[in-house]
Amino acid sequence: MAYLNVRNIQKNFGATRVLKGIDLELERGEVLVIIGSSGSGKTTLLRALNFLELPDDGTITLDGEVLLDASDKTMRSDEEIRKNRLHFGLVFQQFNLFPQYSVLDNLTLSPRLMAKSLPKAERKAKIQAIEENAKALLERVGLSEKAGSYPCELSGGQQQRVAIARALALSPDILCFDEPTSALDPELTGEVLKVIRSLKDDRRTMIVVTHEMEFARGVADRVIFMSDGVIAEQGSAEEIFEHPKSPALQHFLRLSKEK
Repeated sequence: MAYLNVRNIQKNFGATRVLKGIDLELERGEVLVIIGSSGSGKTTLLRALNFLELPDDGTITLDGEVLLDASDKTMRSDEEIRKNRLHFGLVFQQFNLFPQYSVLDNLTLSPRLMAKSLPKAERKAKIQAIEENAKALLERVGLSEKAGSYPCELSGGQQQRVAIARALALSPDILCFDEPTSALDPELTGEVLKVIRSLKDDRRTMIVVTHEMEFARGVADRVIFMSDGVIAEQGSAEEIFEHPKSPALQHFLRLSKEK
């Protein structure tokens, strides 16, 4: 069985069917890139996988453990949802950093809260390890010198790199990106994509929603093209970008080149 196994994920908002039965698999260490036009369901799928939206139907299984069976209401408790979210890290379009906290505090806030449940003797050592890990992650994304800065003092590209480091601080099994460069000026996009490429070199398991087709081509092990709430086509980067089969994908790629 694949590391991540998603079956028949459906999501409705009122009478609007947004996800119409999504099946996908992801192997450990693989990078899955999701492309498609606005409104195709890409972000809703990512939010469902991160338990920010609960599917109306379907199952999500990670490393053999069923995280969600939509037909089992006992799996929808707040406690279960919080636990399941820890398997995934999500980097948003708009950074979503806490403006009142320093860069270092943004990275350590959630791990510190989780450490509160530890016995006092263990807590001090754990918090020290959390801070050391956060500093190492800032070095990893090239922002060691910004540990004491606040988000308002950073460029958009720097804020997004902090957001990536923050997601990594909780050691998620799968790191997800929702259009990580869409809020950035073109000159800042490269520094964020460079960090994501370095994570691929480390065999980090990732799901990336992006409109950057050249980046998608270079980083993806597999590509999914979504259209109208379904997976219209999927395959290797070469198959999707060099030999698209469906008229919808051919049209989408043609429009992407014209932008």
